[in-house]
Amino acid sequence: MSAIDMTLTALLARYRAHALTPRELIAELLADAEVRAADPAWITRLSREQLEPYLLRLEDADPADLPLYGIPFAIKDNIDLAGVPTTAGCPAYAYTPEASAFVVQRLIEAGAIPLGKTNLDQFATGLVGERAPDDYGVPANAFSAERIPGGSSSGSAVVTAQGQVSFALGTDTAGSGRVPACFHNLFGIKPTLGLLSSAGVVPACATLDTISLFALSADDAHAVLNVAAAYDADCAWSRRHDFAVAGQTYGAAPARFRFGVPLASQWHTDADYSAGMRQAIAELESLGGEKVELDCAPLLAAARLLYEGPWVAERYQAVREWIETRPEVLHPVTRRVIEGGGEPRAVDAFAARYQLAEYKRQADVLLAGVDVMLAPTTVTHPTKAEVAAAPIAVNSQLGTWTNFMNLLDYSALAVPTGFTESGLPFGVTLFGPAFSDLSLLSLGRALERRLELPLGATGLARVPTPALPEARDGSLALVVCGAHLDGLALNHQLRQRGAVKVATTRSSPRYRLYALAGGPPARPAMVRDDVDGAAIEVEVWRLPIASVGSFLAGIPAPLGLGKVELEDGTWHCGFIAAAGALEHDGPAEDVTRFGGWRGWLAATD
Repeated sequence: MSAIDMTLTALLARYRAHALTPRELIAELLADAEVRAADPAWITRLSREQLEPYLLRLEDADPADLPLYGIPFAIKDNIDLAGVPTTAGCPAYAYTPEASAFVVQRLIEAGAIPLGKTNLDQFATGLVGERAPDDYGVPANAFSAERIPGGSSSGSAVVTAQGQVSFALGTDTAGSGRVPACFHNLFGIKPTLGLLSSAGVVPACATLDTISLFALSADDAHAVLNVAAAYDADCAWSRRHDFAVAGQTYGAAPARFRFGVPLASQWHTDADYSAGMRQAIAELESLGGEKVELDCAPLLAAARLLYEGPWVAERYQAVREWIETRPEVLHPVTRRVIEGGGEPRAVDAFAARYQLAEYKRQADVLLAGVDVMLAPTTVTHPTKAEVAAAPIAVNSQLGTWTNFMNLLDYSALAVPTGFTESGLPFGVTLFGPAFSDLSLLSLGRALERRLELPLGATGLARVPTPALPEARDGSLALVVCGAHLDGLALNHQLRQRGAVKVATTRSSPRYRLYALAGGPPARPAMVRDDVDGAAIEVEVWRLPIASVGSFLAGIPAPLGLGKVELEDGTWHCGFIAAAGALEHDGPAEDVTRFGGWRGWLAATD
């Protein structure tokens, strides 16, 4: 089969132009599967007969009505698809579900076509992709037969990179949706915990598990996430979040942003991956980013807890029946890892939880000072021989920058950023607080547009992505000019609502600044004056949308929020004065000549 551009954008355009039908595409993909023959990337491929109901449904549908019309996808084999066995990489464990997982069903209802179930590290325990039983074999890395595919979502990454599907579902507890993405030149979304329902997913660590997404582009990843992310009232781990209500959108990255980077001494990357990190930093700076080096010791310490604390016991609980009654059915390395979970005492579990809480407090302080964090997705790309020689040690090494994400309740996105000197893919991870998923995707998209890497392992050129409006990150840029300035009397009203200072700047030269009568405290009023105005010193703070209402309610008359023009020509919400404000409690004093509120305060001390 000649290479097909399998991105959603390309396929949907062909469908809507009547240049292709889902039935024609599936016929080509099935023919390609016959050529590939026994492919260990798959555990189960759907037959023509099994695919027929999905195709029949689409024949009566309008491509414009279904966001994933005719889009083929793969499902990691620890996620249920109705009528198809779920094995979790263990033949003895297999069962056939009557219903599909919540996320799978949403994708199907949106028009997507499941092609089958993909291979994995058994029971989703591993980052190497080498812990599959002999019954299924080990998926081959799409770029090098000598290198590991990465896991545990190995098969999902391989088939997406090869263009056998447009996207694939994985799971991610400790990095299983990001490490394989890095090794296959793919976008890998590790969503905020609970954003995607885990109903119909075989648990590894139920409190930390999430379905993950592999895609060829940021736009594809966003389109799939937009369908998959929905609250599931029947899932105990599901969390409500409406990006629109929270003021979050997907689009162009901001022109200026601050990105945190671990100290170079903490990267622990090999020479190729260190070079890749330096390149990624340079690319973010070229996009308008300001690098902020941070001591990430709390993050790395939290990562080490994953296989030292109660979360190993949680893995034990997930397969307790099997490990206690039929341990021989487990892969030897999987069994070795999980067996230790039967030993910890309850008191040790609480000690680990307390330690994690302290690490999270420290880590959240770090993240609060930047717009996004950058880290290596992983630290090296081992050979199969290296993993065979030290299966647990190498696996632990791969999780250096992935293991802490779910423990700390962060969202993360693996982004392809280039290739090493040996021709292997390299990528980085963007991460941030819970529900920053769209902000991460927007910045990932900006990197994609700049780098123009080929699609996965297909060799196909990436079609240039169109420009989009600037993304919104769920916050309001707020211009302050008086007592809310950093360090002044009312600044605490911003900080206690989670606001972060973005910039110290000036207004356009079209304002006059007054000190209103009354008080204390003294209150400023910025009044627009296009004839005799001046530039006023101001600060821009980013205030979470959820906190805007309570902040607005506390603003006393005659002040309020409106639009203020800055010296760079942009307009933002800020403090303005209502009509009649200058005579509200008596004549106001014109303090424009001092250049700003701080200048006036200094002059009156």
